[in-house]
Amino acid sequence: MATKAAGRKPESQLALVRRARKMNRVLAETYPDAHCELDFSNPLELLVATILSAQCTDKRVNMVTPVLFAKYPTVEDYAAADRPEMEEIIRSTGFFRAKTNSIIGMAQAVCERYGGEVPGRLKDLVTLPGVGRKTANVVLGNAFDVPGLTVDTHFQRLVRRFGWTEESDPVKIEHLVAELLPRREWTMFSHRVIWHGRRICHARRPACGVCPLADLCPSYGTGPTSAAEATKLVRPGPFS
Repeated sequence: MATKAAGRKPESQLALVRRARKMNRVLAETYPDAHCELDFSNPLELLVATILSAQCTDKRVNMVTPVLFAKYPTVEDYAAADRPEMEEIIRSTGFFRAKTNSIIGMAQAVCERYGGEVPGRLKDLVTLPGVGRKTANVVLGNAFDVPGLTVDTHFQRLVRRFGWTEESDPVKIEHLVAELLPRREWTMFSHRVIWHGRRICHARRPACGVCPLADLCPSYGTGPTSAAEATKLVRPGPFS
């Protein structure tokens, strides 16, 4: 689906694919160490951490999960968890009652439907309580090495700024971006664009003057273009 950025001529699908892939290459060069910033050692831990990350920073989740993972080392432990105890452990991540319901419900479903093993397929993961496509793709891409696009708020904002799409529906965005990049790049592209959104391409004042994508981005100028002013806006990692 070709796009037309404000003040620009319509872009053919072929031109968009070429520009998107070049932008991905630039991001790969800019963020060679991009990775999932949630701490985990197995699929279950990542699934729980990702559920906790809703409306919460990765930094805060990583402060909570060592205690949580130690108390509930298996999916059976989560399934049989005492709600008040779990709520107290995860309270600081926000929406702790809903998240407790999701985690316990997810664990019970994994035990009942999948023999206690977190499934490695999208169609199975999204049937679990508290697990949508975004969470499922995080788990698939980082715990099972199955390529997936993580369409979080940073991702949505940036691909619209890039002029790749005007869609606001996460599922439609996922499918549109999937047509632009090789499947093998999906997981790493997700990390790169999220890192870029956290560090440079901020929601209110992007640091356009130091953005490595400036020559390729139709939204250049949304933030300050002076290198000196833009540099002050850059937020270094590791990130929350």
